[in-house]
Amino acid sequence: MDLQKWKVWAESRHELWLDCVRIYLGIGLFVRGLILVFNVKTDLFNELLTRGDQSWLMSAAILHYASLAHFVGGAMLALGFLTRIAALVQIPLLFGAVFLVHRGEGLMAVSQSLEFSALVLFLLCVFLVNGAGRLSLDHAVFRNPTAAKRTGAIPA
Repeated sequence: MDLQKWKVWAESRHELWLDCVRIYLGIGLFVRGLILVFNVKTDLFNELLTRGDQSWLMSAAILHYASLAHFVGGAMLALGFLTRIAALVQIPLLFGAVFLVHRGEGLMAVSQSLEFSALVLFLLCVFLVNGAGRLSLDHAVFRNPTAAKRTGAIPA
């Protein structure tokens, strides 16, 4: 297959590429949620308590919200189930990570936490607007077959 045929093939499947990015993002957030949920060491929790300016109760609430949102929301994104809701639930966390937590580190830091958090925030906004593609439970469960027949997406 020469380069031109590959380009035509890839461009005709842009929804597939977005689905691949959504699945990868969902798996990454799910794994991050697993780390937060099953972190048996208290180092992470203690670091969050001492790092923030808020009370321990607020820090604990944010940690529980982040754990649940990444764990459940990441799985939902990977499966493409209620994709827009799963993305919307994650956005406040990533907004806080970009503009409150990692902002002081600046760009091009060794950890690159700001750049990575901004990328994840951007991708979540993309999927909030775009929704899931064909490789999703949303498409399998919630699609409207009559509208799809009118547009020619499904053969009659």
